[in-house]
Amino acid sequence: MKKIHCLNPIAACGTDLFPADYELTDNFAEADGVLVRSASMHEMELLEGLLAVGRAGAGVNNIPLDACAEAGVVVFNTPGANANGVKELVIAGMLLASRDIVGGIGWCKANAEDEGIAKAAEKSKKAFAGCEVKGKKLGVIGLGAIGAEVANAATHLGMEVYGYDPFISVNAAWRLSRNVKHITNADTIFQECDYITVHVPLMDSTKHMINKEKLDMMKDGVVVLNFARDTLVNDDDMAAALASGKVARYVSDFPNPKVAHMDKAILIPHLGASTKESEDNCAVMAVQEMTDYLENGNIRNSVNYPACDMGVCQAESRIAVLHLNIPNMIGQITGILAEQGVNISDMTNKSRDKYAYTLLDLEHRPEAMTIQKLNGIKGVLRVRVVK
Repeated sequence: MKKIHCLNPIAACGTDLFPADYELTDNFAEADGVLVRSASMHEMELLEGLLAVGRAGAGVNNIPLDACAEAGVVVFNTPGANANGVKELVIAGMLLASRDIVGGIGWCKANAEDEGIAKAAEKSKKAFAGCEVKGKKLGVIGLGAIGAEVANAATHLGMEVYGYDPFISVNAAWRLSRNVKHITNADTIFQECDYITVHVPLMDSTKHMINKEKLDMMKDGVVVLNFARDTLVNDDDMAAALASGKVARYVSDFPNPKVAHMDKAILIPHLGASTKESEDNCAVMAVQEMTDYLENGNIRNSVNYPACDMGVCQAESRIAVLHLNIPNMIGQITGILAEQGVNISDMTNKSRDKYAYTLLDLEHRPEAMTIQKLNGIKGVLRVRVVK
């Protein structure tokens, strides 16, 4: 019986997909797998029995990735599962920034008791006038699942769309409309676009990527949208750009005290993926990824270990070795199996940065001593008997 603990509520359409020999438990200490949305795991002890963490969403800032990797715990996320929900909110944010809809709604509320509100509205509405997005230039930085959706949708609004992503995947490229202009230098977007939206992960290289230097390049009256990560934008530099008029509107889905006090900022309470459909999609994908790993040892959409897929195990046994990406690991693993008289019928080895993963199909189930010897190899983090 495999046990799964949910740190946040996970949609039943996902958890119902677990096989019959799985059980949801309220006890984190006995869990083989954990499903999480926004709860922080940084202060939690990673117990020996924990094998996998499934993040029902894309961002993994709430999960200690290196600590999990060192403990042989595979962390999954669900890229693309919430892409449509975020895309729709980005488009809504762009429209809110183009037309002073928020100001207009506020005026109506403030004048709700005025019997002549209809006549007064005709005189006051010019204060909330804006512009249309059709014909304007939109720059999309990051063309992953969400960025590509935003870029494609904007072309249907009649916008001239520039896309930048030096690491675009083949699948993302296929999904991208041919009407999106591929830009090889992000500065082109900063210099030429009327609207700029960022859809990149938070890394050392992307932190504060929207800063004074880049803001100074932009057109006067540009609109900047951030539905990706809070600290991609330098808040102090953005406040100055809004105050000077360089930036007409800053739309952010990440509330913090600085942005909350910025004039001309439109702040949304992290609603990007807050739709029933997104939550359902994320739950289903997270459960499918975790089940395939626990049942077959396959890794798909992990953020700390390499992708690896050997399908459903047809051999007598399958073992997974999670280890550091260092020389001679394969030789040591296969050498021990040979010493113990265990024949390998199939195997694969994949690496990602500091960590690697070896999956082996065996002609018979290894004895406990064999697993003990494999665990004793320097650099091996965990050995799992999958079957």
